[in-house]
Amino acid sequence: MFCYNVNMFKKGIDKMVYAGLDVGSTTIKLVILNENKEVVYKRYERHFSNIKKTIHMFLSDVVKQYNDVPIKLTVTGSGGLSSSKWLEVPFIQEVIACVKAVEETIEGTDVVIELGGEDAKITFFTNGIEQRMNGTCAGGTGAFIDQMAALMNTDAAGLNDLAKNAKEIYPIAARCGVFAKSDIQPLLNEGARKEDIAISVFQSVVNQTISGLACGRPIRGKVVFLGGPLFFLTELKQRFKETLNLAEADAVSPEDGQYYVAIGAARSTKDNVPTTFNQLLTNLTNHSLDATDDVTRMEALFENETDYLSFKERHAKSSVPIKDMATYHGNAYLGIDAGSTTTKMVLIDDNGDILYQFYANNEGSPLRVLKGALLELYDRMHEGIKIKKSAVTGYGEALIKAALFVDIGEIETVAHYTAAEHFVPNVDFILDIGGQDMKCMTTKDGIIQTVVLNEACSAGCGSFIENFAQSLDVSIPEFVDVAIKSKNPVDLGSRCTVFMNSKVKQAQKEGATVGDISAGLAYSVIKNALYKVIRLKSKDDLGDHVICQGGTFLNDAVLRAFELQTGKEVIRPNIAGIMGAYGCALIAKEDDNPYSSLISQEDLINLDINSTMRRCGLCQNNCILTVYDFLGIQYISGNRCERGLGLPLQKSELPNLFEYKNKRLFTYKPVKKENAKLTVGIPRVLNMYENYPFWVTFFNHLNFRVVLSPPSNNKIYQKGIETIPSESVCYPAKLVHGHISWLLEQNLDFIFYPSVMYEHKEDLTADNQFNCPIVISYPEVIKNNVDDLKDKNIPLVHPFISFHDFKLLPDKLYEVFKHTGVSKKEVTEAVKLAVNEMEQVKIDTQKEGERALKYMNDNNLFGIVLAGRPYHIDPEVHHGLDKLISGYGFVVFSEDSLAHLGSLERPIRVVDQWVYHNRMYRTANFVTEQPRLELVQLTSFGCGLDAVTSDQVKEILERHNKIYTLIKIDEVNNLGAARIRIRSLKAAIEKRHQRSIMPIESTTALERVIFTKEMKKTHTILAPQMSPIHFELLEPVFKKAGYKVEILHHTTLADENTGLKYVHNDACYPSILVVGQLMEALKSGKYDLDKVALLITQTGGGCRATNYIAFIRKALKDMHLEHIPVISLNSLGKELNPGFKLSYKLIKEGLQALVYGDLLMKVLYRVRPYEITKGSANELYNKYNELGKTFFTGKLNTSFDVLCYETIQAFDRFPMTDEVKPKVGLVGEILVKFHPYANNDAVRIVEEEGGEAVMPALYDFFLYTLKNSMVKADLIGYHKKMKPISNLIIKYMERVRKNINKYLSISEHFTAYHNIHQIADGAKDILSLGNQTGEGWFLTGEMVSLIKDEVPNIICMQPFACLPNHVVGKGMIKALRNEYHEANIVAIDYDPGASSVNQLNRIKLMMAVAHKNLDSN
Repeated sequence: MFCYNVNMFKKGIDKMVYAGLDVGSTTIKLVILNENKEVVYKRYERHFSNIKKTIHMFLSDVVKQYNDVPIKLTVTGSGGLSSSKWLEVPFIQEVIACVKAVEETIEGTDVVIELGGEDAKITFFTNGIEQRMNGTCAGGTGAFIDQMAALMNTDAAGLNDLAKNAKEIYPIAARCGVFAKSDIQPLLNEGARKEDIAISVFQSVVNQTISGLACGRPIRGKVVFLGGPLFFLTELKQRFKETLNLAEADAVSPEDGQYYVAIGAARSTKDNVPTTFNQLLTNLTNHSLDATDDVTRMEALFENETDYLSFKERHAKSSVPIKDMATYHGNAYLGIDAGSTTTKMVLIDDNGDILYQFYANNEGSPLRVLKGALLELYDRMHEGIKIKKSAVTGYGEALIKAALFVDIGEIETVAHYTAAEHFVPNVDFILDIGGQDMKCMTTKDGIIQTVVLNEACSAGCGSFIENFAQSLDVSIPEFVDVAIKSKNPVDLGSRCTVFMNSKVKQAQKEGATVGDISAGLAYSVIKNALYKVIRLKSKDDLGDHVICQGGTFLNDAVLRAFELQTGKEVIRPNIAGIMGAYGCALIAKEDDNPYSSLISQEDLINLDINSTMRRCGLCQNNCILTVYDFLGIQYISGNRCERGLGLPLQKSELPNLFEYKNKRLFTYKPVKKENAKLTVGIPRVLNMYENYPFWVTFFNHLNFRVVLSPPSNNKIYQKGIETIPSESVCYPAKLVHGHISWLLEQNLDFIFYPSVMYEHKEDLTADNQFNCPIVISYPEVIKNNVDDLKDKNIPLVHPFISFHDFKLLPDKLYEVFKHTGVSKKEVTEAVKLAVNEMEQVKIDTQKEGERALKYMNDNNLFGIVLAGRPYHIDPEVHHGLDKLISGYGFVVFSEDSLAHLGSLERPIRVVDQWVYHNRMYRTANFVTEQPRLELVQLTSFGCGLDAVTSDQVKEILERHNKIYTLIKIDEVNNLGAARIRIRSLKAAIEKRHQRSIMPIESTTALERVIFTKEMKKTHTILAPQMSPIHFELLEPVFKKAGYKVEILHHTTLADENTGLKYVHNDACYPSILVVGQLMEALKSGKYDLDKVALLITQTGGGCRATNYIAFIRKALKDMHLEHIPVISLNSLGKELNPGFKLSYKLIKEGLQALVYGDLLMKVLYRVRPYEITKGSANELYNKYNELGKTFFTGKLNTSFDVLCYETIQAFDRFPMTDEVKPKVGLVGEILVKFHPYANNDAVRIVEEEGGEAVMPALYDFFLYTLKNSMVKADLIGYHKKMKPISNLIIKYMERVRKNINKYLSISEHFTAYHNIHQIADGAKDILSLGNQTGEGWFLTGEMVSLIKDEVPNIICMQPFACLPNHVVGKGMIKALRNEYHEANIVAIDYDPGASSVNQLNRIKLMMAVAHKNLDSN
């Protein structure tokens, strides 16, 4: 990327100079200012992950000019913290440095947008400084631009030049390189102008920056653009200007914009101790390698050279003979693999030996490349060779087959399987890793059973290694060679390429060689494939016969890593990179038809390839069409139906329930405008795909005119992009913002978008009837993040309602709408009509499903159930997938059209808590009874609930010998991966039908293992760690009650890795840690596996935490330990066990233990930052922690109140300094918040950054769950009898800490706890208390309480893609800042793949603001 070396010297300077060193993720910038703050030196270089060497080069250069000149230096940047320690100079957080430079040099700035190599930042200056920084993804940064430029065989500057001549912008995903490549490569292959693709890449960066960082706050006023990409790439800046509608004067690109962070650091050196460049160079040279244990090592790939030679010899046996074509006479067979990025061609003889092979980059035109290759083949062939048959596969199959008249077109999975079967006739498992994609296939009875493709991350592919080799400035052959020779490979995990840089830098500081890193990357590729994509539980699941193919496996380091990770010796053919083409050649050889239509040499010479691109424009998909003209034939690609071909739209005779439902749901006529009492806008989003018939009927009867937003499309999405507060929320939720924005442009009296907590229970045997947390609560996000609602004065009516009991609706809706003048009678009648209509729609859908089923069976057709959420029928969400499936001759069903025909044997493994998903389970069970019916599950990227549901649906299907297919969808509209899956499924269905393979009878019911009274005496009960301070005290409470409970005290990386292995990779981080701890303990050998049980809490709410017990049971099943009982610790009466009962005494002492844990946590965190003698606070804590444990074992002769009083007194007398430090509140998801491992020791970080951590009480979470029952009784009439019971329990629980609050109130240093009603009252000012999934309103309430208690600095900690936190965490930050201007809140995502360096930088940024605010006060 932007590698510039700009030096400016002013000779003879001997006065003090001020320097700023910006050590970024990919580059280093050095700036020197004179006494007048003028730039006298500047330099900008890539560091290729070798920061120390690059800094040494900088200093060696500058010392020649400045020798012994006194200097004050400050270091900044994402990689600058360690550098500042090497140089022994101060460090400043980069955004603070940037703010310093902007405030002092650019007057009137409203917003700064800064893009770096891996980092993207937005700083708002109006109404106080507010700063945002990218979290878990590097999409939309300089590294992303580099990747996209490389894909187009240019660099960033070349991309910029191309964009200057663009004419059209295509939608391209910027979240991750693999998604962008999914969009770009088809455009290149279809002949799109590179100029248009270049500008589309820049637009995607703009979209990612705005949607990912603006977080609901509009970017307005004077905007300053900083950082290398925005300085050097003029067209990128232009995209920002046009997207944000900025006037020329408001788009500021200062001179030296790429140096501004370094300039800010130089301007922040006032209080530094002077030094010299000579001294800095000495400090750097003398600094030894960091002696830390942050980087773990792995087994060497090879013990020695002999080991490697043996490996090479073994794999050389799996070879296809290559013959000299000049000496061959006879028939030949041509195979072509027209891939997305490369083209492969193979010619074989009657024995399958290779006569000719070709491999080349597509160069944006696979047809032109193939024309040249085939012409070369014809030139080399003599008359004695006849191409008897040809076959083609791959992305360009249809185009190549049409243009070159190839005989056979085959799906690529079948082609790859055919090639693999040639080497191993009984192959069980095939893993194909290419440059950008990955395919895994399992086979059974000669049929491909499953096809898995990478969809969420590019970390497991060949381009991953290539990109990293490039970033280290090493060639691929050298990179592989040093990996093979490495003795200490670095464990780099399996995270995103760009974020792995931080791990590499740390490894280099500890002495890791390039070979150690390269070998670590080879392991990383394989770990990503095995545990994230394939989700391998046991090496036995691979079977006995494994083939590894694809160009990436030609890398011996990657192949060896696979063998070491799986413990299997595998087959890698010598033609691993061309297996698709070879498979096609074999398929051609087996074809019986004697005639070949392959284009002749003469016609090929005359083949002119001309293509143009246009948009279809005949429906909302607006497909991008490529029109080819060759040999008088016109061929059109890119269309999803006949209309793109210039033909009239043919009404398919095949039933399509997706089409039917869209028409049935949204064809209601509104009340005429002139007759309407009021006009109401309703967004066509989420639960409206379920409930719209109810609401339109309801409003029509009240004489309200309904304005429904139009069908979704990309333009609708773009309308709301600025107001999206969470970048990782699902695409259907993101679309809501656009629909609301469209409605705001209409002439409305109000917008109606209700929060529906419970749907009507269709299956009375289900455990519950929740909606998804996003569906329930997203109206709250809209209310608090769409400013135009207030600016245009259009009310958003968003009541919390429930369909659990239709009889309660009239009273609820009358309360909502009585201000409009409607009567109770009118509302009651409207509800009656609305309920009937909603039920009628369901009945009609079911009847249409039955009709389609009869049509399918009567006509001997096959059908596919596209099973997802109701809103997955939105064509913008599924991108025309229903038409793609219909085009292959399948009848298309929706899950709700058949669910009524299915039933479940209960209990199933999961807690059946969501209505939409219950339909999927019932439908899956029905599909197992139908020989001609298959199910394909749709899931949106970022949907956490499907981590639960997908495994359950898969279990139901596979237990009955049915095929399970999952398709993940998001804003990427390229259906390449989906097409592969559907065609593979079609091929498998046809083969199974030919062989009469039928579904088998089986049971899906779970046989729960009961924890008996006898087990209480004999079994050790293992419980996962969640909060060390609290759980250390709970353990003796359970032991005193007679249970052999053992808390797993230490959580390790091994636990995390085991969790990743056994838990669905879309599951949240806490579930990974919980399952990982328990399974790792069982594997440890410490416990008798016949005398052990597991314990887990269950809340019974709408969050997937209720299903942790299901995750545990699945892991036990995968480990063949189903006999181990799992005990549910809950207050709901779920899963009773004779051997485990909660007595009154156990509950009382358990509550006391939680309260005492909260007390110890409160007093320790309050005094430790101010201790005079380091370690003395922890010593005092250890003393009272031991006293607490002694008390709860019954061996301390004192009362609970006295113990607490003495504890408070001891800490209140603790010697403390009189410093004033910023207080930082810690809130978030309960496990991440309290577990130091899960939050990377956030309390320690806060204290090291000079702050005081304030952690709200764990006890309050249990009070919150009780308060929820009271709220639901009042809000939606749910279980009203629970309200007084819950109120009594709350009063009892508050009495447990009543005296503690009294002691705290009279202490000098501590404050009393708020009661739960006070916390709820604070939350009510921001959001409804109906938000109850996960931490719900409680999380927002804690933030309000902290701010009111003068703790305005808050870290909101959440697992990546935590659904409730999209709403009550990230979704409420804007509203909190609007209400409390002093609020300084940072939301941090935690996940196994998240970068700890990135997390640390964002916390440092928040702390820097906290210190600045404290100093200004």
